[in-house]
Amino acid sequence: MSRVIAMWSGPRNISTAMLRSWENRPDTTAWDEPLYPCFLKRTGVEHPGRDHVLEQHAHEIDYDQVAERLLSDVETPIFYQKHIAHHLLDDMDRAWMDDGRVDHCFLIRNPREMMLSLYKRYPEMVLRDTGLPQQFEIFQRCLEADGECPPVIDAREVLEDPRRTLGALCDRLAIPFDEAMLSWPAGPRDCDGAWADWWYDSVRASTRFASWEPREGQLPPHLDTVLEECELLYGQLHEHRIRG
Repeated sequence: MSRVIAMWSGPRNISTAMLRSWENRPDTTAWDEPLYPCFLKRTGVEHPGRDHVLEQHAHEIDYDQVAERLLSDVETPIFYQKHIAHHLLDDMDRAWMDDGRVDHCFLIRNPREMMLSLYKRYPEMVLRDTGLPQQFEIFQRCLEADGECPPVIDAREVLEDPRRTLGALCDRLAIPFDEAMLSWPAGPRDCDGAWADWWYDSVRASTRFASWEPREGQLPPHLDTVLEECELLYGQLHEHRIRG
């Protein structure tokens, strides 16, 4: 029976580099943003490449079928799922999340850096597009169900010391760390979603986690309130992060 790792992230949180890292393990099958096609179909939001994504992922539009597949066995011991938290809509049944096979983990990033990156790609962004409200909701759900904090890792700490941070995450999950997680071949991968052409230009050129550097720039004033709310949510998750 496959071990499910549901990694909940927001956009622009090095989530695709993390996908590359786990997919490069020989014992792992990876699924890129399982809920995204259903999210696009239900919301009608005009993301880049929307029509192409819905055509290429027509088999992933039915949420109930996707939820069933999230708990399915794969050919490897580990089934890694890269989830973008705001794709989980309020009317989506969360029952699958309570299955004992699922380990929920959280990848967070400093809100100012995340929002600067997201605004460049999606200037229409609002609070829910950051994924932080949904990450916090899922985190609280896990905490209440299990009585202990699920694993949280910070993107900056991953970039500053991937071996230490990923090693600590693997220890927490009782999974052996694999050196294969530290580098990967450049270019597209089989698990990439059809949205990769619009979003994955930098990660497709990569072969490892980039070095952390502070992101320069200013957000427009109308996002000041969004940033404040994000910083509050991020702070509450950040205090529970794994320290390697």
